[in-house]
Amino acid sequence: MVTRRQVEIPEVGYRPADARPVGIEVVSLADIAGRVPARSLASPHRADFHILILITAGEGSHEIDFVSHHCHPSTLLWIRPGQAHRFHLPGSIDGKVVLFTADFPPDPGVTGLTGRLATPRWDLAEPDLAAISTTIDQIATERAAPADAMPVALLRHLLAVLLLRIDRLPTGDVHRGGTAVTDLFARFQAELERSFASTRSAEHYAARLGYTVKTLTRSCVAATGHPAKHLIDARVILEAQRLLAYTDAPVADIGRRLGFTDPANFGKFFNRHTSTTPGAFRDVQRR
Repeated sequence: MVTRRQVEIPEVGYRPADARPVGIEVVSLADIAGRVPARSLASPHRADFHILILITAGEGSHEIDFVSHHCHPSTLLWIRPGQAHRFHLPGSIDGKVVLFTADFPPDPGVTGLTGRLATPRWDLAEPDLAAISTTIDQIATERAAPADAMPVALLRHLLAVLLLRIDRLPTGDVHRGGTAVTDLFARFQAELERSFASTRSAEHYAARLGYTVKTLTRSCVAATGHPAKHLIDARVILEAQRLLAYTDAPVADIGRRLGFTDPANFGKFFNRHTSTTPGAFRDVQRR
């Protein structure tokens, strides 16, 4: 249930349990459940870091941006910064959890993987399960080294190995581009995260990135199957849905936060993309 007069989705910052200034940590779901009240885990919240969860025991579900994902041993989840998520029945499952900041991966190519619109859930089969589980264990081992001997460079490269292994997992997504296309799309995603609340113009994003709209759109279609304008509007709608579902902020205020000076225009935009009104969407989510 949403707390009375809650106007923001609760946000969690990256704070490793041992307080070491390293942008990666490996814990268990049991550790997290022991440190965070179950009510908080079961309520919508979002983090400013990446969360990779490999389920090792039990069954349950995890909701990520309104989609509930059934979890069982061998399920892999990836919650990206800013995504609204929550556990259903926290404590009924356990698993290995890799937490890492957006700037910890070692190079721009790997960083691009962390921001890509991608599947948030996989059911791993051998040998992928063994390879990913082993890499997580290797990260945990190196992360546990004494502070004065911690191999940060090795940790970065082990994370790169983990992310590249995940990138190779089958997703049913046939949209794969070359390196140049992938890099441009990653830069577009980063710019979109910075600016979606202030502009919905594909021309603006293309100009900021130094490309034509045609080139930007080509990279977006190659990566996702959708043009740039579609992705821009979808990002605004997603944020609107998060705020409508998980906060008590007035609809007009949400519209203004997303760049709509006229509440009626916000309502028309939302209805055009979702076939429902902001108020009706909120009512359905509160049932």
